[in-house]
Amino acid sequence: MSDAAVQSPITRLLAIMAKLRDPDGGCEWDLAQNFSTIAPYTIEEAYEVADAIAGGRPEVICDELGDLLLQVVFHSQIATDDGLFGFDDVANAISDKMERRHPHIFGDSQTDDVRQQWEQIKAAERAADGPVGALDGVALSLPALLRAQKLQDRAARVGFDWPDLEGPRDKIAEELAEVAAATSDAERHEEVGDLLLAVVNYARHLGVDSETALRDANAKFARRFAAMEDLAGGSLAGLSLDAQESHWLAVKASERP
Repeated sequence: MSDAAVQSPITRLLAIMAKLRDPDGGCEWDLAQNFSTIAPYTIEEAYEVADAIAGGRPEVICDELGDLLLQVVFHSQIATDDGLFGFDDVANAISDKMERRHPHIFGDSQTDDVRQQWEQIKAAERAADGPVGALDGVALSLPALLRAQKLQDRAARVGFDWPDLEGPRDKIAEELAEVAAATSDAERHEEVGDLLLAVVNYARHLGVDSETALRDANAKFARRFAAMEDLAGGSLAGLSLDAQESHWLAVKASERP
């Protein structure tokens, strides 16, 4: 019986990555990588998992989750090679964190507001690392819309928020006017950013996740555009704007129940 036959799946994967990173006979590309060079692939794989979930095919979700798991194993092996930490340290750290953040499950705490308790525990963890501001810890590498929403959530926790929908809705109108009044590329850049921030805040008050909403809108636009191209015989190039608009309306009408 081969070693692979008696290994657990995670032990097998860890052994594969260790061999790929072995200076004696390992893969040249894998050996050349570090945290920074692998990070973009990690982010990409997380998005591919999200795409697979949206597609609703379990076998694809399974495959993409494997690719994402490989990223964790890869980073852990890099850390092992550098004498920093190993995969077991990563697994133990997240296990400790999950138990610590769920005292109502793994401890004696009783609460009717699990989310509030979760946030209080996270805040205590941040405070233990030293003085922090309300917005500290929101990752810079998050997609801009998602980071905007998280920043606004944090600000709202300390009371910096509109009391109702009217405030964020009026703010959008205000920012639109400032975009129109901008007189330079730099001003327009800044004011459009403020407008997007205001739209995210309005969405947050509506209970809408801006990142997911825009992802769904992108998918809808791409689907409708492809359908327009089909109606036009393969390409919209050379069609008048009126003709393109006619195809767009036809596609929209075809999607109505």
